[in-house]
Amino acid sequence: MKQFLIAFCILTSLAPLHSQKLSEADATKLARLPLRCITSEFPNKTSHTADSASDAVLLPSQLHPSFYGCLDWHSSVHGHWLLLKVLKEFPSITIRDSIIQVLSNSFQSQKINEEASYFSKYKTTNTYERTYGWAWLLKLDEELYTWDDPLAKQWHATLQPLTKKIVALWKAFLPKQTYPNRTGVHPNTAFGLVFAIDWARTVKDTAFENEIIKTAKTFYLNNTATPAYLEPDGTDFLSPSLEIADLMRRVLAKQSFIGWLNKFYETRSIQRITQMPVISDRTDYQIVHLDGLALSRAWCMKGIAKELPASHPWKKLLEKTAADFLQKALPNVTSGNYGGDHWLASFAIYALSL
Repeated sequence: MKQFLIAFCILTSLAPLHSQKLSEADATKLARLPLRCITSEFPNKTSHTADSASDAVLLPSQLHPSFYGCLDWHSSVHGHWLLLKVLKEFPSITIRDSIIQVLSNSFQSQKINEEASYFSKYKTTNTYERTYGWAWLLKLDEELYTWDDPLAKQWHATLQPLTKKIVALWKAFLPKQTYPNRTGVHPNTAFGLVFAIDWARTVKDTAFENEIIKTAKTFYLNNTATPAYLEPDGTDFLSPSLEIADLMRRVLAKQSFIGWLNKFYETRSIQRITQMPVISDRTDYQIVHLDGLALSRAWCMKGIAKELPASHPWKKLLEKTAADFLQKALPNVTSGNYGGDHWLASFAIYALSL
């Protein structure tokens, strides 16, 4: 294990990323991270709840034949999304063959069918990765759906059993979700609904879209004076308040959104969320989440700022803060510490793509 981590750190100690526009050179650096970890089974955090002794000792690759690497299922899924995004943006990238080899290995019918069956095979797995992993699976599907490429069409068709399973689980869950999860980590409701509504609108699943809109309004429409001045928690990689705002800009008409936003944030909360998170130890798998927070805050702020008129007092502040967060966070994405290297590149690519 120690030798693996040392080798990984050497391979990923790359020149820092500074540009706020994704170049092919930076895309190559970022893509090397999931290329390495997607096929690396250990270290691993399976989060599997065993029904019996026989399934308590299964290897990660036996539980999840496509998405077993990169420490956990969701990181593997969005690592696959990163590779697709990079290949789509730079079709002639120098590592094209390596990317295709990894993706072709994962997008095999038998493997994807096993991934789909996992969510109903055991007693508790219908809630597995709800809703963070579900959200990234739909983002992966969306990327394939919108790519007019023969391989992408093949991979998209192969992924459908898993996509349909996730969508069915989500549709069953939304009507009975009484309260939103406002955490700054994986179960955050607003983050999941952002990716879900993007997917629903892309594939024209109107019923799912309408259920998401209804849920978002129920949970967040009457929210005022959100206590964002208390953010962040020590392990956040999402801003609870900004994720809500990022969702509501998708749900409300522009003028309605601006009026909602003005009531949602107080000055002290705006001041707090525009302060760069402090990351004291990037070798700590929890503290390094705060690097991801800087990136996710940046993409939320970029999206929100686009909805604001030039005269709005927060527009330039959010634009400037987003740019500042990216400038400070991007050099740390390829730090050589596996706690961040197994997932941060996906956040970087998504932030740079908006």
